[in-house]
Formats: sequence, structure tokens, C-alpha cells
Amino acid sequence: MTTSGASRTSDRDAAGAPVGLDIVSDIEIGRRAYRRQQTTKSIIISLVSTVVFAAIIVVVLSNSPGWQVTRETFFSPEHFVKALPKVAVGLWLNIKVLFFAVIGVAVLGTLLAVLRSLRGAVFFPLRFLAAAYTDLFRGVPFLIVLYLVGFGIPALGLTDKVIPYAILGTIALVLTYSSYVAEVLRAGLEAVHPSQRYAARSLGLSHAQTLRLIVLPQAIRKVTPALMNDFVSMQKDVGLISVLGAVDAIRAAQIYQATTYNFTSYVVAGLLFVCLSWPFIRLTDWYTARQQRREQMGGVV
Repeated sequence: MTTSGASRTSDRDAAGAPVGLDIVSDIEIGRRAYRRQQTTKSIIISLVSTVVFAAIIVVVLSNSPGWQVTRETFFSPEHFVKALPKVAVGLWLNIKVLFFAVIGVAVLGTLLAVLRSLRGAVFFPLRFLAAAYTDLFRGVPFLIVLYLVGFGIPALGLTDKVIPYAILGTIALVLTYSSYVAEVLRAGLEAVHPSQRYAARSLGLSHAQTLRLIVLPQAIRKVTPALMNDFVSMQKDVGLISVLGAVDAIRAAQIYQATTYNFTSYVVAGLLFVCLSWPFIRLTDWYTARQQRREQMGGVV
């Protein structure tokens, strides 16, 4: 079978029915060829510009007057090897704090988002409290929250035992990031079309069942890239628990610097945090691109 002005990429089955019929016009074929050409051109330009930029940076740094001192102070291979095990042990504490903080943020953030999305005058106090909470903790710098929680809670004298700084840092992370996550989730809840709720209620589902089975899954899918970005930001801020005295990666790097007067340990800590964050950054980009492809699916001319 031949189609005028178009190409067929599949055939019919034994019964004569079309199987995977995908007819693409000559115009679309030309567009695809043009896009491939532009993509190749962009890759070549990107490689050349990256090499030129890297060469300029190397030349500028190597010819700067203080490069030799800077290299020995911040990029010493000897100190890099010596500091790496100690900083890596500290990073394990960051990972543990991050694990429990993610669970706490997910629970509290979802609860706040649900409270803010409640309708009806009777729920006004709950909506007001949730809105006040998110406004407060989004406005206060995270470092101040760390100080208030890290030094304020022990000062209350609620227990005779010493509260570990890691636990206090986890509480501060949950308090701050749950406000950001709650707003992202609320945006996702409001983005779900009201007809979805009406359809679910017409089928006999309760409000809680509608929220849990119909609305929340769609809302989370809509805001997943934004939630993953918040997670990447939280990965970095986990390092701030060192201001409370917890011996994490940054604190371990600080101790090494104080004993050797060399700052390479901070570079080690920075690289380890980059290695920790990089998979999730790439995963976020991949998921965002996948979402865009799905939304544009079916737009072939």
C-alpha cells in the first residue's frame, strides 16, 4: 500500500488489519532530519566551547601569582588522601540524618498540604495553622532554625540525658523542609481537575478515599520534579548540622584543617557531597524530560 506524499513504517497483519500503522508525512520527515542536523551541530559547538572555556580557566589559574600557594593549600594530593577516610566517615552521619529527615518531611509535608486543601468554614482553624506554619518556616533562615532547635530544646531541660546533635539537626531539617514540600504538594493537589473528585465521590468513595486513591497519586506525579529538587537542596543543607557540633563530613573536614592548616579537606567534603547529590540531579533531569515527552506525545504531524 502506498500513500501519496507520505511514508509507511509498518504493514498489515494476516487478517488485513493495520498493525502499528505509523504514517509520517514528508514534511515531518524533513523536520526530523533538520532536528538531527541541528542536534549534531549543537553537540559539536558545545564540545568546542567547553574545551575552549576549560583551557582559558587553566591558563588563567596557572598564571595567577598565588596559584602555587592556592594549589598546595586547597588541592594537595597528599592531604586529599589523608583526609578522605575521616571525611567519608562523617558523611555517613549526613546520610543517616538525611534518611530520617526525608521520612519526617514526607509525613509532615503531606499532612500540612492536606490541611491547607481542606474546604469548609469549620476547617478554618486548621487551614490557618497550616498556613502560619508554612509562612513562618519558609521565612526563617535554616541556620537560625538550627540554632533555635539545637540550643533551645536542650535548654528546656525536658530530659536529663544529652540529646544527640544529629537528632536535633534532623528535627530542624524536618521543620524547615516540610514547609517547602507542603506548598509543592498543595500546588499539585490544586492542579488535579475537580472532575476527578466529583467522579470519585459519585462512585461512592469517601473524602479520605478520594484523596488517598485518586487525588494524591495524580498530585504527586505532577510535582515530582519539584519534590526531587527540594530533596537535592536538603542533601546539601544536611551539612549545616555541623554548626551544632555533630561530627559530620564538614565538621570532620574542619577538624582536619585545624590540625594540619590545610584546606584540602573542605574540597574533599565538597566533592563527596557532589557525588551524593549528582545521581538525584540527573534523575530529576531525566524524569522532567520524560514528563515533557509524555505531554507532547501524539503531536506528530
